[in-house]
Amino acid sequence: MRNAKDKVQAEADSEGGVVAVTRALSLMEAFGVGEASLSLAELSRRAGVHKTTALRLARTLALSQYMVQTEDGQWRLGPAAGWLGARYQAGFDVNNVVEPALHQLVKETGESASFYVREGDIRSCVARVEGPQSVRHNVRIGERLPLDRGAPGRVILAFSGAAGAPYETIRERGFHISLGEREPEVASVAAPVFGLNWRLLGSMCISGPSSRLTRTKLEKHAKAVIRAANQLSYALAGSRSPATPAAVSRWHP
Repeated sequence: MRNAKDKVQAEADSEGGVVAVTRALSLMEAFGVGEASLSLAELSRRAGVHKTTALRLARTLALSQYMVQTEDGQWRLGPAAGWLGARYQAGFDVNNVVEPALHQLVKETGESASFYVREGDIRSCVARVEGPQSVRHNVRIGERLPLDRGAPGRVILAFSGAAGAPYETIRERGFHISLGEREPEVASVAAPVFGLNWRLLGSMCISGPSSRLTRTKLEKHAKAVIRAANQLSYALAGSRSPATPAAVSRWHP
């Protein structure tokens, strides 16, 4: 039976890769979310390499600040690893992930789906997929709407830390339903979406005429909206961590 070291070697060889690079990356990937530092022995175990190899790789990575050795001999990721993540995030087109999620939500609910982000004291629609219904609530991409009226805005305020009983309830439930709050004949249900380091990115919602989207239907569709928003959050933020909101961590991707 092959050990972890042999497996790393075989995988690199089969893909035509460079073993040293593969091992160095496995060392950096050994850190779990929320883990500040690891011992050399633990790095060696998780990466599947000998301790002397792990030490050599860690010292090499430290030369470029991808890893740093602490005073007590532990190892942690260095600032260069953070810069690399920031560059990735800056070049990441969120719409490539958001739009497929909205399409799936439309398919499941039969209603138009939108994604909103906060811009100061307003919310802006940055992505939208129209539903198949002939009568629907019309919103243009780029349209700017109030934060304190409508489900998407209320959700953004709640998960931005707004105080008060209504927002505590939204944070606890993980979604919000609005019936005629912004426009008399419009209904919506929204849930939060989180990005890198589980920071609030925006809110996802479905909306339509209140004559069709009754409270009963919205309560039913809320499950699909929460599921879509949480799947998107995990795709953007990664695995659970201490920073994951309780309303999201209760749901298992």
